[in-house]
Amino acid sequence: MLLDTASLYFRAFYGLPDTLRAPDGTPVNAVRGLLEFIAKLVGDFEPTHLVACWDDDWRPQWRVELIPSYKAHRVAEVVETGASVEEVPDPLEVQVPVIREVLAALGVPVVGAPDHEADDVIGSLATQAEMPVDVVTGDRDLFQLVDDAQAVRVVYTARGMSRLEVLTAASVVEKYRVLPEQYADFAALRGDTSDGLPGVAGIGEKTAASLLGEFGDLDGVRAAATDASSTMSARLRAKLGEASDYLDVAPRVVEVVRDLSLGLDLDDARITAPDADATEALGERWGLGAAMPRAAAALEAAARG
Repeated sequence: MLLDTASLYFRAFYGLPDTLRAPDGTPVNAVRGLLEFIAKLVGDFEPTHLVACWDDDWRPQWRVELIPSYKAHRVAEVVETGASVEEVPDPLEVQVPVIREVLAALGVPVVGAPDHEADDVIGSLATQAEMPVDVVTGDRDLFQLVDDAQAVRVVYTARGMSRLEVLTAASVVEKYRVLPEQYADFAALRGDTSDGLPGVAGIGEKTAASLLGEFGDLDGVRAAATDASSTMSARLRAKLGEASDYLDVAPRVVEVVRDLSLGLDLDDARITAPDADATEALGERWGLGAAMPRAAAALEAAARG
């Protein structure tokens, strides 16, 4: 099981009241929520291995150089330095170190990669795994990883933890009328305001799916746009031509990296029973209530098989 960790702790932060605080006054709603999520996910899906995938760089410069608008709306300009940082609410920012501390106490490895997002870590681990994989995320971009032949599924959290969707290839086709391997091209054509991807003007989900259904992939769509004998309408040819520069680079931005060398030993990801003294001490220090023992108990049960 690969956790899109930031996706989960953001959901926890906005889903639980910020009145949940440690004895020293530090807000811990994101920490407690993440622990509850881990307890539920491990209990329901019974994974043998668990990895918390991390954004070492949530907005890699190489993606920004290709599409400057990429995640630009999430950036706050720091006037004094001219640097850019992700807009993370302060009450969440102070919880991130606590989250890492708690994951370490539970024995859950945190894995990131320089100049890459958690999506790329997930893509690489899922592609290189030699066992079934469940990817837990609220990010549609990761639908491109669904692979029935390799037993890679997405556990989609967008509708809430009580209404999780387990997506297979058939699920992706039902939702979007494209195959998982077409999803990155679909997203490039359609665009995605949540990531600052403009897409092709005048092409929405239905048209993007129709184009890919007829022409196979983005290369096929673009080839058809310049082929006078193709069935593509003049309007769509014009739209695709106008977006040519964008379409030259969009696939590299949208496609997750799958070949990172992460140095993760599979044994390090195997779920083991957490140290009871360490988890109890952390739970008391940060006022985590029943969330910490629930997560620890779920991991202990999973470790026993």
